[in-house]
This record gives sequence, structure tokens and C-alpha cells, in this order.
Amino acid sequence: MEFGKIPSEEVQSVNFILPKDGLQTVKVLNGKESGAKAAISVGCAKWGLPEWVGFLYPPKTKPADFLEEYAKHFNSIELNAAYYKIPTVETARKWKKQVTASAKNGFLFCPKFPESVSHYKRLKGAERATDDFLTSVIEFEGNLGPCFLQMSDSFGPNNLPELRAFLKSLPQDLNVFVELRNEEWFSDPAIRKGVFQLFSQLNKGAVITDVSGRRDVLHMEVTIDEVFIRFIGNGAAHRESDFARIDEWADRLFSWQERGLKKIYFFVHQTDERESVRLAIHAVESFNKTLGSQIPEIRLQPSLFI
Repeated sequence: MEFGKIPSEEVQSVNFILPKDGLQTVKVLNGKESGAKAAISVGCAKWGLPEWVGFLYPPKTKPADFLEEYAKHFNSIELNAAYYKIPTVETARKWKKQVTASAKNGFLFCPKFPESVSHYKRLKGAERATDDFLTSVIEFEGNLGPCFLQMSDSFGPNNLPELRAFLKSLPQDLNVFVELRNEEWFSDPAIRKGVFQLFSQLNKGAVITDVSGRRDVLHMEVTIDEVFIRFIGNGAAHRESDFARIDEWADRLFSWQERGLKKIYFFVHQTDERESVRLAIHAVESFNKTLGSQIPEIRLQPSLFI
């Protein structure tokens, strides 16, 4: 993931302390339904990684079996593949069958809206591609988690009417999170307040992205009683720092859980995909310890335990 990436030598200069809760978070998480444990999904963005064979997957695992092996370790996937190519209905059914056979405690696909909708059409005249996408992902049935809509850096507040119209056009029961990247959404307090209020009114979530080079997208605005976090690590050289960042997230999520947060989707990203697994292992351990969750441990192949 290149968005917000900075040179390794600059990482130590970044202030990684999580910002205080946003205004919408205070409104949405008001403590009226506190006490229950939040459902937590932890995953990566890909499963088809040959470098995981002999590391996470058993030696000699065939590519056709990668998804089944992935689902033995993770309970969700941030399905970035749908961004580049909408899976066919047949493919979606096949993937569902594979995870159903191997997942121990359920599994969620969290598909990304295709670039034809978000980047090429910029939400205008994108009905056909949107319909094709929805027709495919509904085949996941009970394995369908939230879909997320990632807008480009150039999609700013002047495009708010298109964003509003598009979100209103989606099925009301479709769980959707939106990732905004243009700096103007966050730099103007009035614009920031307005867009997150809109998400709450439309019952849509706001993706929170924790990346070193763009701390403004770490907005800490919770607009529904669920949260979708994209966590981008800084590589093996900064593993301890990344672990500490995850631990701070665990503390914040515990606070939100106590105030009524019901679901957590936490996806890790790394240039080094082996390091993604190590971050996910730590996230599971940290969340189980701090939030009292019982996410199954992610285990490496025997000779490679951390």
C-alpha cells in the first residue's frame, strides 16, 4: 500500500499517538448500550501469496488451496481484488464454498467497490458497474461483511452531491464504509463535521486509516456502532513501534466497546506480506487481552513461530 507511505528513516519522527475521539464518535457511542463484547474481525488484503507457503500455509500448498488455508487462520479478508476486477457470480460462489469448508468460526468477505465506480466514473453514471458488483457479492450471503468505498485523493468536498446521491442509491440493508482521502474533507471543521454527520444520517460507516504519512485520515470519527480500520505498518525494522500502535488501538477500541461499539473490522497492510501476518498475530493477541475477545490464534508453520 503506497498511500501515505514515507521513507523508513522518517518513521521515528512521526507522532503515532491516536487523536482524541471525533465529534461524531461522542454522539454515536453514548454508552446507552454498553457492556457487551464487540464482534472482532481481523484480516489482511490478500490470500494468494506464494511467500506464505511454508510460512503460514503448509509446505507445498497449491494456489488453488490458498483461500481455504487463509480461512483457517483469519476470520475476514479485505477483498481488494474486487476493486480491480469484479468477481463473477460463479467465482463468488466458489470462494464462499471454500471458506465455509475451512473457517472455524465464520468468515467475512469485505469487498472493495470497483475502481470503475469510485475512480473512473467517480460515482456518476456508475449504475451498471455497481449493479454488477452487488449482484456478485450478495452471493457471499452470510459470509458478506461490509463493502467499502475508497475515493481518490482528488475526490473532494465539491463532489459531496455525487457522494450523497450514490450512498442514497444503495440498498438500505447494505453495510457500507467510505474511505475519504482528499485533505479538504479534514482541514475545514465545518466540512468535516458535515460529511460525518451525513454518514450517520445514512447509516454508513467511515473508514479510519492509520498510515504514517497522512495522519489526517486518522480522523477517529465513528458514524455507526461499527468501525472499519485499515492499519498500515512500517516494515520489520519498525515492528516494535507497529506493535505499540496496535496496543494503543486495543485500548481505544476497549473504550469504544464500553460505550456501545458492536463490531470491529481491523485490516493490516504491509509491503512485506510476511510482516502483515506478524502484525495480525499481535493484533489478535492484543485484542483478546484488552477487549476480552476470543479470536482464535493465528499460527505460523511450526519452525517459524515468533
